[in-house]
Amino acid sequence: MAPRIKDGDAVVTINGKWVSWSHTVFAYAAFFSALIVGIALHYHKIVQNEHYGYPDEWFPSVSATIGDRYPERSFFMVFIAITSGPRFLLVFLWYILSARPNYTLPKIVAGVGVFRTLTCGGWTYVTSTDDHDWHDIFMISYLVATLPWTLGCLALSPNNRRAVKYRKILASLFFGTLVPLIYYFIQHKVHKVPGAYTRYAFFEWSLVLFDVGFDAITALDFEGFEFVVRDVKGISRGQLKTTADSVLEKEKGKSVGNTFGEGFFWTEIIDAAADVYNGFVFWTIVTGLPVLVWYFPLWHMGISGYEVAIVCCCSPLFFAIPSLRYAAAKNLRALHLISLVGLLAYKFQDPANRLFVTGFALATSCAAWTASFFAERANSPRLETRIMAWGIGLIMSVIVKFACYTNNPLWPVMHAENGGWNKIGLVVAIFAVLRSQRGSNTSGGDYLPSGGKKGSSILAGIGFGGLMFAIVSLLTDSSTMISWVWDGYPVRGPIAVPHGAATILAMGAGLVYGVFYPAVAGSWTAYGIGSLGAALLTCYHHWTGYYGALAFAFYVMAVSPVLISSSVRHSPATAFGVGFIFYVFMLLFHVWVVAYAFVPGGPLVREHTDWVMITTMISIGAGVFSAATSNSSTRFRKKPIGPNGKRQRSYYIYVLAALQLLSISVAYLRFPTNDYQPHHKEDKVLTAGIWTVHFGLDNNMWAAERRMRDVLGELELDVIGFLESDNQRIIMGNKDVTQYIAEDLGYYVDFGPGPNKHTWGSALLSKFPIVNSTHHLLPSPVGELAPAIHATLDMYGEMIDVVVFHSGQEEDPEDRRLQTQYLSKLMGSSPRPLILLSYLVTKPLEGNYNTYVSELSGMKDIDSSDWDRWCEYILYKNVHRTGYARISRDTITDTEIQVGKFVIGEPEPEQEVRIPEELVPPGRRFPALFRGEGVRGHRYHVFDEPRYWQ
Repeated sequence: MAPRIKDGDAVVTINGKWVSWSHTVFAYAAFFSALIVGIALHYHKIVQNEHYGYPDEWFPSVSATIGDRYPERSFFMVFIAITSGPRFLLVFLWYILSARPNYTLPKIVAGVGVFRTLTCGGWTYVTSTDDHDWHDIFMISYLVATLPWTLGCLALSPNNRRAVKYRKILASLFFGTLVPLIYYFIQHKVHKVPGAYTRYAFFEWSLVLFDVGFDAITALDFEGFEFVVRDVKGISRGQLKTTADSVLEKEKGKSVGNTFGEGFFWTEIIDAAADVYNGFVFWTIVTGLPVLVWYFPLWHMGISGYEVAIVCCCSPLFFAIPSLRYAAAKNLRALHLISLVGLLAYKFQDPANRLFVTGFALATSCAAWTASFFAERANSPRLETRIMAWGIGLIMSVIVKFACYTNNPLWPVMHAENGGWNKIGLVVAIFAVLRSQRGSNTSGGDYLPSGGKKGSSILAGIGFGGLMFAIVSLLTDSSTMISWVWDGYPVRGPIAVPHGAATILAMGAGLVYGVFYPAVAGSWTAYGIGSLGAALLTCYHHWTGYYGALAFAFYVMAVSPVLISSSVRHSPATAFGVGFIFYVFMLLFHVWVVAYAFVPGGPLVREHTDWVMITTMISIGAGVFSAATSNSSTRFRKKPIGPNGKRQRSYYIYVLAALQLLSISVAYLRFPTNDYQPHHKEDKVLTAGIWTVHFGLDNNMWAAERRMRDVLGELELDVIGFLESDNQRIIMGNKDVTQYIAEDLGYYVDFGPGPNKHTWGSALLSKFPIVNSTHHLLPSPVGELAPAIHATLDMYGEMIDVVVFHSGQEEDPEDRRLQTQYLSKLMGSSPRPLILLSYLVTKPLEGNYNTYVSELSGMKDIDSSDWDRWCEYILYKNVHRTGYARISRDTITDTEIQVGKFVIGEPEPEQEVRIPEELVPPGRRFPALFRGEGVRGHRYHVFDEPRYWQ
């Protein structure tokens, strides 16, 4: 019965449902009035995009419709401004409807609703023409906020079956539409398929319908409200039972059902975030040390002795001494604080000192985390949260690298000048340790120190080591497994952006699944699925291989809680100490398969990534076997997680959800534009270069991508070949040196052959569309494999071939002879004009040079009079050469940049005559910036100036 109404309380009463109806009507009017006016006045203009127009594209996108043209933009803005009033009232009424005493979720949902409304105003009134970056920021913020708003409304829905049914339908349609939307956007943006943008537009308009329609359902809930606001049914007093309450009652006692049913406390989510950040620091140090180790054999061209630093991670072996073990467990805060010295390593300029400091930090960090797991062995809920912090910290590190173009900004090879966030990261890390490591009672719980079956401690250790290797080798960067399955243009599989977000999503989903369903995650069925994923990743390219990669990522993260929970039941010195020893063995194993020419016994494992993957999965299987033995004992079965444990679990999942939203945002903001233009389009000039980048680590052990970006941009390079560029291994940090340069300067990228093909890598960056490319492994019976990329580029409407090639080393002349014959035949068989950007390891006019430059290949040397070359060469055929220059590298690498200029569309003259620069048209000249002393250590050298031909 409605409460009695006092006389004179209400002058005018308006039912609350009209707030929803007015919001719906004005929102639809904003979009569809703009659509009608736009089609009537500017049809051909609003269906035109950067690739196609009418009739290939015949329906406009939302952004094109409401964007910049008058008067449709004005129609949209007027109606969307009117919509803002009902929108704020809708959020307000929803809060009144769902608010209950001591219940925080309604406040969060209301805050998201207000934020979403404000960001809608942002992308509405700041168009892409006004400010493209801010338009995108507001738009992605709005889309990201839609997820918590939708889920929050579903969780707080009154127990109105009709409303809940419609909400579920519209929410499913909204999120389901995102899949084809993204697919057709990629078809349009990456593949340039005619008509794809029209299909994309239909799904984009569908999102508008579903988004507004979802909020229109509130009309069914607001019928119980009247204005001036009087609650006529008492529903605003916290007495209303929500759908979430009904579900929680039915699911009581089940893991998923109870996780989110408790109150929300900001202090506890801050604790969870601090714990996750500690995990992020751990993975930062774990992945940062091998990069430092790699610097020394890289510059010594062989084993240097510094490689021994990788055994620092084996510090848990010292826990064989009981006093050390228990002292560590009682002083976790001190251990974690000491390990932060690794974030200070960047302060040491000497590479050796930086290595020693980071090695000490890694030893301390591995001991600290082992002690953390050991200290909570008697308390299953707290052990679970430590494992989740460890796993979500890994995902955070991957997302940070995803946002920072595969560099971790806290690594010791980073500093302020090259994009490091070292100071901020250290300050946050100190507060995180102080917050999360405040000491707790670690006694009691369900752990029994004796009796029952515990499984084999050695097998548990091998399982943990295999888990560590699987994670560090393949899951510490979202682009690593994508580079495994990439096989050239046209695009037939995933690309690093945006599909790296899918890898991150699979990792997060796997970790959550392993926490909620450890029995399934630790089963042999799950192990079989994970092994199948590993096999597909290893043996197949394109989408088939990537589907295997996703299954592998999901399984590895899911089995992590199982293997770690099993390992803590044994001595930490045995389980974790042996585990890290096995991890070091696997690290060397996976380096040996590609570095076989430089290490003792290398030929025994040459090119056997398949052996590495098999060993990895067998080792994880050993851990699963040990865990299964332990879990078969009733004395070691976990007790059900209590309410406090479930509440704690929920906070870590909130943090994970926020990180996943961040990864989606990064994927959106980094989505490739594919609208790149050459520097001198009007002159039809091609400026091409070759550079052996030495893995993007400079002479002083700093990441060099930004310095590389600066010099390449100033040289106005349209096409550049990188050699020694494959960093998708543990010792190189699992990163991609091309991403930052390509996105900042605007290049299409082809990298290959991939890291599972056992080369040191080659890459092609081009401002011209890459029509087709194939990857080659040249004959190498003795020495290192020689990679080559053979690509066809669309240069000003003419198809031109470009080959990027790295020959084998000097010590193996037979390899180089066979490679010379192979590549010469390849170049000679091309019917198109061709440019070779290469590392040949030969002297001009001698030996193999005369096969590369011959009738067999049809190639000419860009400057046969340049006698001072040994490695880098630019050759060409059937294209007009006009210039050649050599630019010093400063301290970025050990090899200079060689650059050639060509004019496309002009016939190659029978005799090319050297001319002075004064006679060269300005658009065909090299930049004057590098004359004389040059800039930042880069200058024209050897002959101190560019050379030109008529």
